[in-house]
Amino acid sequence: MTDQLQGSPVLAEVLGDALPKLERFHAKIAEEGEPRGLIGPRDVDIIWERHILNSAAIVPYVRNATNGIRFKTVADVGSGGGFPGLVAAACLPDHDFTLIEPMERRIEWLHECVGLMQNVEIIRGRSDAVIQQVRKREIHPFAVVTCRAVAPMTKLSGWTLPLLKPSGQLIALKGRSAQAEIDKAGKEIAKFGGRRPRVVEAAVGPDLEPTHVVIVDKR
Repeated sequence: MTDQLQGSPVLAEVLGDALPKLERFHAKIAEEGEPRGLIGPRDVDIIWERHILNSAAIVPYVRNATNGIRFKTVADVGSGGGFPGLVAAACLPDHDFTLIEPMERRIEWLHECVGLMQNVEIIRGRSDAVIQQVRKREIHPFAVVTCRAVAPMTKLSGWTLPLLKPSGQLIALKGRSAQAEIDKAGKEIAKFGGRRPRVVEAAVGPDLEPTHVVIVDKR
């Protein structure tokens, strides 16, 4: 089945120098993604738009969050098939990405794909285990934490905000209920050191439906 955007000039316009890497990633997930439970059967012909370009929508926000700082470190929580972490890593080769994923079969997949991007480390485990490593100073806190379709903000706040350094940012891809999630999670966001939660409409590509990104600053 051919992807609806295969060969479209939109891909080069949005992805730029990352396109060759992401074309190889696309080919792999188009062939193996559904049988391995990484994408649904209805996604096979819309991988570019629904998964890759949607993930790339966070790239300008990550770049803005790390502008002017020396250590451009990003933790991607619940990386799954590599969305958004592997896609963002391809687009941001000067950033260091840590993909955090608890499921063994998804870890296996990520290790197969990581050769396409040299700036990626993979941790098998839940975010709370990595949070403990940060608290024990075994690893440094991150400048940015990203995630996509992991959990509602009431849970996500505790899984992500403790990973951030002061003045870091959580940048989470969300659906249309993003503002309602923020409204409901005000106490949790504040409890874990978050402030100024807001929703921005993020461009996916010319003539494509935009997505929603939640941004939370760390005190």
